[in-house]
Amino acid sequence: MGWLLPYYDWIKALHVMAVIAWMAGLFYLPRLFVYHAEQAKVGSDVDKTFRVMEQKLLRLIMNPSMIVAWVCGGLMVGMGGLDFGAVWGWAKLGAVMAMTAAHMWMAGRRREFAEGRNTRSGRTYRMANEVPTVLMVIAVIAVIVKPF
Repeated sequence: MGWLLPYYDWIKALHVMAVIAWMAGLFYLPRLFVYHAEQAKVGSDVDKTFRVMEQKLLRLIMNPSMIVAWVCGGLMVGMGGLDFGAVWGWAKLGAVMAMTAAHMWMAGRRREFAEGRNTRSGRTYRMANEVPTVLMVIAVIAVIVKPF
């Protein structure tokens, strides 16, 4: 991966931009689910509007930005950008893996809404809305502060 070293800063910049877009989606999609669960009857115009919004957010913003974040992050790891000899490197990786799991959970809930099968309350989605925030705090502190 040495041939990529001159591009490290560009890869990191692209990684940061992708993470910002991904996190925006991880923050917003559960909020859409709250309103969808609480205010839209299955088959109504409001339900159809939420379905379109949720699908576009996931497919056009969240999925591509997650992929770019993972690819750029993987490239940076390959260039020595993450220290697995220290706890902070593992904490960052764990937080990112948990964010990916949260993303996949949300994708499953979007599918349920699309099929008219949502059984969860707005409260569930309000709680789910906090998960990406906690994971982001862990990842950022691990990488920037490196407290452990």
